[in-house]
Amino acid sequence: MHAVVLVGGFGKRLRPLTLVTPKPLLPIANLPLLERLMASLARGGVTDAVLSLGFKPEPFLIAFPSNVCAGVKLTYAVEDRPLDTAGAIGFAARHAEIDKRGETFLVANGDVLTDLDIAALVAFHKSTGAQATIHLTPVEDPSQYGVVETNPQGKVNRFVEKPSPGQTTSRNVNGGTYVFEASALDRMPGVAPMSIERETFPELVKDGELFGYATSDYWIDAGRPDTYVRANIELLQRKSIHKVEAISAMSQIAKSATVTQSVIARGCKLGENCQIIRSVLLAGATIDDDAVVVDSAVMGHVGSFAQVNGCLIGVDGEVKSGAILRDAKVPDAS
Repeated sequence: MHAVVLVGGFGKRLRPLTLVTPKPLLPIANLPLLERLMASLARGGVTDAVLSLGFKPEPFLIAFPSNVCAGVKLTYAVEDRPLDTAGAIGFAARHAEIDKRGETFLVANGDVLTDLDIAALVAFHKSTGAQATIHLTPVEDPSQYGVVETNPQGKVNRFVEKPSPGQTTSRNVNGGTYVFEASALDRMPGVAPMSIERETFPELVKDGELFGYATSDYWIDAGRPDTYVRANIELLQRKSIHKVEAISAMSQIAKSATVTQSVIARGCKLGENCQIIRSVLLAGATIDDDAVVVDSAVMGHVGSFAQVNGCLIGVDGEVKSGAILRDAKVPDAS
């Protein structure tokens, strides 16, 4: 089975981390997010994936020089202009000749980390005979999302964007993983910008060709600063289909340093009496003596006695000794 994986975003919300590393290649518990996604897809029967990119593929070629990730063969579809979601799917699927093979295929959002059973999703889709199926996941506050309403059989009735209290009883939202029949590509030409949320899905609903598969599997959009850090920390604390490495053996940690519910990558250096709490230290990060890092992601350098809380520190980021930062980006690349 083929999959189209949407990785074309510029990762603006995660700058400055994404100034040097594309968002899908940022690590979750010391393994790239994309590799975790591919492992999940492979378990569900995916053998080939085309990455839909809005910029050059070189970082991905460097990361996966054999063009294989978690056992899945990779190809790249690079847009010469932004095509939005449905446009990107149509373009990438044709690049991989999915239209010519006429096969069922999967689409996955490269920001999402989930324990969704892909094979079960595909099986449900095939049982409906519909053109498309969308994975649905419940949220506590549906007023912040586009909510999906279905009938008891799973057929999607309508989408309700950021509903007000009492407007809908559904708490299910788009989980970012879809199954399509090749015939659905007629609705996504891939030659001009087109939104799957605003155009393709409503058209499918109108024709009775869209079903929803709702599960309560773990799910998180790891594409925001708070959720990126949270995705790392939560993976340390729960049973999951994904393997975990919390602290790399190739890091240098002073005996008096304290590491609590955190991820430490290779090449990191932690000084005496420093404290790392619910944070992610990416490859090469340096934390000096007596510094405190809380709820943050760090690529660069945090000086002695500094306090960093809820921050993103890029590879060139320098937090001076004694500085106190909260909810900051260093350098500020927003």
